[in-house]
Amino acid sequence: MSGRLVLVGTPIGNLEDTSRRAIRTLEEAEVIACEDTRRARKLLSHFGIRARELVTYHEANERRQARFLLERIAAGTKVVLISDAGMPGLSDPGFRLVEACAQRGYEVVVVPGPNAAVSALAISGLPPGRFVFEGFLPRKSGERRRRIAQLIAEERTMVFYESPHRIAGSLGDLLEGLGNRPAVVARELTKMYETAHRGTLGELRELAEEGIFRGEIVVVVSGAVRDSAEPPEPQELAGRVAQLIEGGMDRKTAMTTVASEAGVSRRVVFDALVAARDPED
Repeated sequence: MSGRLVLVGTPIGNLEDTSRRAIRTLEEAEVIACEDTRRARKLLSHFGIRARELVTYHEANERRQARFLLERIAAGTKVVLISDAGMPGLSDPGFRLVEACAQRGYEVVVVPGPNAAVSALAISGLPPGRFVFEGFLPRKSGERRRRIAQLIAEERTMVFYESPHRIAGSLGDLLEGLGNRPAVVARELTKMYETAHRGTLGELRELAEEGIFRGEIVVVVSGAVRDSAEPPEPQELAGRVAQLIEGGMDRKTAMTTVASEAGVSRRVVFDALVAARDPED
């Protein structure tokens, strides 16, 4: 008889957020797979848990260790998977193992726990009813901008993870790609220095350039707002771009902002500018 895989959510900062069920599951585990044994031992020792078998399961060895863990599950072992913080599989290793278990018909159980994305969404003050989790944006600016361009028409609230050394660049690219929307930067959730900074993407980028966003960061951005009215005429789009440029905004950001405001693509705005510059005789 095969064993089972149990996904256990772990605290994203405050160890008191560990549930009784999570503690019992870790106590009963035959094998605990974790990203970092040092981080795992800190959690386990806090609750007086002695792991029977602790193995690493991280991005670098995920394929190899998945095969090993599948063999253990097939042999009847109860394997518990945890990440350094939050839910396994969400921007953390785990998906391949869960997928393989599902394909083989092995039982997969979840012990839910804290999640930074949902926590940030809950305190953001932005519409939480429909949202999309985008994880980490690409490291390279060009790839990041292309990803953001795909989100211009996204009407759901968007949630991103980010690191301190990339936050200013990412906020700048979000501003350029989506326009100056309402957003929130939440950092160090559940920890001593937890903060949530609310404002526009432009205001938050200025704060990021001052270096105040440190630690674990979640960015929540308002979705696109659709107007039921007819889309603006080309001359209106061109005039709005000119107005923003006169106000000090660069041309690319002005085009993106107008596209977001009007609910049209940047190409439509570009064509409107071309038509305004070269009107037909």
